[in-house]
Amino acid sequence: MYDTELATHAAALFERTCERARLDPRGLVLHADNGGPMQASTMIATLERLGVLPSCSRPRVRNDNPFSEALFRTLKYCPAYPSRPFTDLAAAATWVEGFVAWYNHEHPHRAIRFVTPEDRHTGREATIPTQRARVYEHARRKHPERWSGNTRNWTPVTTVRLNPTRDDLLDQVRRAA
Repeated sequence: MYDTELATHAAALFERTCERARLDPRGLVLHADNGGPMQASTMIATLERLGVLPSCSRPRVRNDNPFSEALFRTLKYCPAYPSRPFTDLAAAATWVEGFVAWYNHEHPHRAIRFVTPEDRHTGREATIPTQRARVYEHARRKHPERWSGNTRNWTPVTTVRLNPTRDDLLDQVRRAA
């Protein structure tokens, strides 16, 4: 966390993230806002050197990146969100680190069938929905009066797209049926 918004910070952060995750950035698409740091030559040159394709939000389209918007909403409405300003940069960094750990390791995400990003990243997401489907089916057989229709769709989500096409959405519905 920095007290200034600079392209050099953004570029260094992106590189460190790729290194920590042991991620080959070639072929990735980095979708960002149209802010100065993301549009600066330092960041563009870093992405070009790494083989990353930059993608920027459309002007005046505030919800162009639904993943970021969902993250910000979760952050702002998190019960642990502070009611008072942070005393200093270190306090802010500590709170954000805790939030990120919770968000990635504990908070189930609706769009990926209520698994955590860590579950998805490590491959555990394949077994979790299957186990949940069994539990739901057992509960439905045991108490059919509690169910007005089918159980929740627990089919693991294979591909997540930033802006899915109509055909992508129809395919998801067909697979779920």
